[in-house]
Amino acid sequence: MSESILIKKTKGLYKVLCTGEWNATVCGIIVALLSIMIFTWARPWGAVGAVRNWGEWILYGVNIFGDKPASILVSSGSVIGLGVLAGAFISACLGGDFAFRIPPRLELVKAVFAGIFMGIGSAMSGGCNLGGFYNSVGNLSASGFCMMVGIIIGAVIGIKYLYWEMEHISWGSGGAKTFGFPLPLQIILGIAALGVLIWGTNAYATSDDDALVRLAGLLIISGGIGYTMQRGRWCMIQGFREPHLSGDAKMAKSVALSVAIVAAGAAILKFTELRMVEHYIRGFFGWGGIVGGIIFGFGGVIAGGCGTGTLWRIGEGQIKLWVVGLFFGLSNAIVDGWFKANDWEGMEDYIDEGITNSGKFGSFVYMPDTWLGYGGSLAVIFLVMALWYIIVTWNEETEKLVVPM
Repeated sequence: MSESILIKKTKGLYKVLCTGEWNATVCGIIVALLSIMIFTWARPWGAVGAVRNWGEWILYGVNIFGDKPASILVSSGSVIGLGVLAGAFISACLGGDFAFRIPPRLELVKAVFAGIFMGIGSAMSGGCNLGGFYNSVGNLSASGFCMMVGIIIGAVIGIKYLYWEMEHISWGSGGAKTFGFPLPLQIILGIAALGVLIWGTNAYATSDDDALVRLAGLLIISGGIGYTMQRGRWCMIQGFREPHLSGDAKMAKSVALSVAIVAAGAAILKFTELRMVEHYIRGFFGWGGIVGGIIFGFGGVIAGGCGTGTLWRIGEGQIKLWVVGLFFGLSNAIVDGWFKANDWEGMEDYIDEGITNSGKFGSFVYMPDTWLGYGGSLAVIFLVMALWYIIVTWNEETEKLVVPM
């Protein structure tokens, strides 16, 4: 009897951790806590750094990119991306969700353009939804609010396009295929991937090179983020899209809460001088952040995933997002490289009174260095996230902000 109860409880725990869909709010909190952990360990996590590094290697391989990029196993952005992919793959396999899903032909064509839009938009706004918005606001940078406004506008435009597409384009609805795997094989693959993730983390941690030791935490913590996001279907672009498409505010409320938690954690770390590096304080507080957000938000809606959403969906075998990721990385590498070569972002001029303008996209604004200070900066972030929470909750009942067909 005791053995059967033990087995039953074990299966119950496996179901909760590996097969059931996690609550969006819980996922938002877990992602926020892991974000603070990875920031405390070395640096904030991101998505663009990974896809850009991979895109640079492709361009370098065909003699378009001049300088040899950093190794995908040494670049911190790439290692974070690999961790997210691994975590999502492990989650998908253990949950029986992994399969190669080939979308209809039209979706593959849209994936190309969506990736290009996302690459250009993220270059113009200093990052994707993660680096340009989530971690930007979370790291107390005013530019994140600009991208937030832009993503909302871009998401609405994307929804209008999807409505237009439904009425005017009938081509390309065929060609969808799914190649699944037996559940036992998926579980074996998931366990094997977990073993590789642990082995890779240990290999970094036991290195004599301090720079490689730094990558150990980035890999394993980002693996946890990828696992969490896949398990909860947690995607930021959904938080911007659904309030205006269906009225559903679940993901938007989760993202708002998650941003507030990250901001509180980052403020504590920076105020106490445990981590003074001002990550994601970029010169995009201005038109660049807004326009880049519009372009990225539109591309994200067409893609069906944001920057991080692209990575975890790649990990569960969605071929459309493989195509999105490819063109996302290529376009971002090209455009970002061109911007840097022409010094469009500029360099921050740090002075006692704050950070001054020095780029074509906007200003470098680290909010605690303004009259707001740390307390005022957190108050502004909490207020904006609370207003977003209230508005999407109100819209969930009234549907006043739902885009009509």
